[in-house]
Amino acid sequence: MIDNPEIPSIMTIKPVRAGYAEIDESPKRLNQSFGLMGAIWLLGLIGYLTPLTEWPALWLYVLGSITLVFYRGYGRGEWNEMFMGREGLSKSLKWGGIAGIFLFVMDITNTWLYYSNGGKPMIEMEMILVGKSLLLFPLLVLAEEFLWRGIMFSAMLQQGYNKHLVVVLTTLFYVVNHFAVAPVGLFERALMAMMAFPIGIIGGYIVLRSQNVWGSVLLHMLTMGSMMLDIFVIPKLIFG
Repeated sequence: MIDNPEIPSIMTIKPVRAGYAEIDESPKRLNQSFGLMGAIWLLGLIGYLTPLTEWPALWLYVLGSITLVFYRGYGRGEWNEMFMGREGLSKSLKWGGIAGIFLFVMDITNTWLYYSNGGKPMIEMEMILVGKSLLLFPLLVLAEEFLWRGIMFSAMLQQGYNKHLVVVLTTLFYVVNHFAVAPVGLFERALMAMMAFPIGIIGGYIVLRSQNVWGSVLLHMLTMGSMMLDIFVIPKLIFG
């Protein structure tokens, strides 16, 4: 007779808790980013049709985007998944700096030619910048990059969308959004949307290649600096 090894009658299996990074949360991020976009556009339309103006939509845009990203990053540990961690950071910043300097020079040149040929200064935007403080604009840049080329861009890629389609769609959403949230006339909104298009395309491909959003943030900050010169400095140099 061969003795069998003792087999315990009760086997205890310890549960393994999956961390947030091990769970694919991209569908939730995609739904939340599209939901926020829809709410911003709806509020912008209401503001356009009523005395509210677009300021409530602009504040929802800024605070909603930053809050959503901080919730997903700090609360769910998804910084890398949203392309906001350290992975690809140096590559992203390098190309963001190069592209940002190129767009800076191009914007200054185009603006100088625009004003020299009789173009009108962006009076409404200048009044907003003076009256509402320049502090809004760094926050606005972060909100725009976090929403379009951060949480939405990364979620679409992770859901299997064509990478070039992701660049184009997020750029178009970003461009159209200027008509929903900019509390200025339609002509100045159109000018801002035109300036936004190359930022969206170039920033999108920087994020696509580096898997990191911070180069696009740098690019955007540099072009925002050129816009300050467009509004405050160049008109005075040309018109006196």
